[in-house]
Amino acid sequence: MGKIARYLNQLIIGNVFDAPEILDAYSTDRSILKIKPKAVALPESTEDVQKLMRFCHQLATKDIKFSATVRGSGLDEMGADISNELIISTEKLNKLLESDKRERLVRVQAGITLRELNTALSVNGLTIPIGGHETETIGGLISNCPADDYSGKYGGIMNYVERIEVVLPNGDILQTNRLGKRALKQKIGEKTTDGSIYRKIDQVVKANEPLVQEIRENKNNSCGYPTIARAHRKKSLDLMPLFFGAEGTLGIITEVILHAVPLLDKTKRVVATFKDFEVAQRFLELTNSLKPRELNLYDMSIIKTVEETGKQLGEITGKLETGFVVFARFDRKNKSCIRKILSISKVLPRSTKLIIESDKNKVSLNELENSISSFLNQTKTGARLPIVTDFYLPQKNLENFLRDLEILSKSLKTELALYGSYSASNYNLRPKFDTEDEEYNKKILAFLRASAFIIKRQGGALAGGSPEGRVKAIVTNTEMPEAEKNLYLEIKNIFDRYGIMNPAVKLGADSQFTIRHFNTTNPDKIVV
Repeated sequence: MGKIARYLNQLIIGNVFDAPEILDAYSTDRSILKIKPKAVALPESTEDVQKLMRFCHQLATKDIKFSATVRGSGLDEMGADISNELIISTEKLNKLLESDKRERLVRVQAGITLRELNTALSVNGLTIPIGGHETETIGGLISNCPADDYSGKYGGIMNYVERIEVVLPNGDILQTNRLGKRALKQKIGEKTTDGSIYRKIDQVVKANEPLVQEIRENKNNSCGYPTIARAHRKKSLDLMPLFFGAEGTLGIITEVILHAVPLLDKTKRVVATFKDFEVAQRFLELTNSLKPRELNLYDMSIIKTVEETGKQLGEITGKLETGFVVFARFDRKNKSCIRKILSISKVLPRSTKLIIESDKNKVSLNELENSISSFLNQTKTGARLPIVTDFYLPQKNLENFLRDLEILSKSLKTELALYGSYSASNYNLRPKFDTEDEEYNKKILAFLRASAFIIKRQGGALAGGSPEGRVKAIVTNTEMPEAEKNLYLEIKNIFDRYGIMNPAVKLGADSQFTIRHFNTTNPDKIVV
């Protein structure tokens, strides 16, 4: 064991490892990258995290850089969960600390997973309505702030977090709260770390009011720290919004207070298939007006690809070989919504197939829901790599985007099948790439840049549904307006003067370093 790991093990209750096999296990997340850390720490308390950060900070004050990257479940698709220095995993910070059934509040450690939390809440008839990956940690959900399948209706994780506790880069604790005019004046006068941060953020916002207002009006981009517009509101300031989508670059979230909602009603699923997108879009618009919990769109080629694995989806697809599949799930006023769907179906073309969930077709609908996992994990002839995922696209421009996508598909000589959430305006493209191809890197970059171009052309945002991390930053860091970039760099510097918190993601990402670490050795890893 090296000197750093041995020393840190003397400091904390948890463990620090530098064994090669452990470092290798933490060298990948769900992205296309592989970066091996120098050490992996598994703290067991907030105090452990504080000691780790004080160590990194003390080194930084002596011009010795040893950065820290916080990692939850390792599910980030843009490379924000990996580092070539210290990984701090929150997997042991997974306790439910207290709950208040009457007020529907729960306090948890940041490493608890969505599944663990909702299982515990269900005993009291409560839930956090997030349609993301069940093994994602609550801290990870905040740090990535993804547009999940339920966010079109329920708004995403930001709507359910009341307060957070954060370990700052110097090891001090920040407990967030919205401060009104009087409380803010008192706070910015304090000679403390958090007092200094409140004071400087308040000054930055006031000095950049027109730009902050512009950011406030553009709600569909997660690059940098656009939540600064939510932090400052009506002469009050709350630092908590800045940590949503920050990807661990401002501090390490250790505790979270959330408010839960009553368990959702029994759901009802509806599936419709369409030969022409124009008809599909009309159906999507009408269905979306009924406020479904989920409303997803799949290119038919995805379903056909899944059928090659042995899945029996003919009951859903019928005789259609090309076209689109619409999947909807309703959780409130089911009967009323289904009646309206049936009324809509009367004016649909004969080629449209409509399926309402029943005992007879439940298995087929379950297989359809699992189809994306089957699609992404077919690796015999290549890997479906997460490069252009979670991008925002306006509903009104979806048809024009599909036309551009067809042109791009022909240009790149690869199939580009779109899928995603219509209600959340959040989509994905996952073509196959041969990881042994000598031009692998060039083809990935060509796909990333060309896709970013047509997304922007149709009024979308490459990092609309989740932050830029390392991969999307190849494009977003070159496209961001200079004034906005300078504002975000100033925010980063206020929290992290020495640049020790996950410095190589977001605005700090180095394109050449990212490209050099494209992972070509493990194309068969599970991606969903």
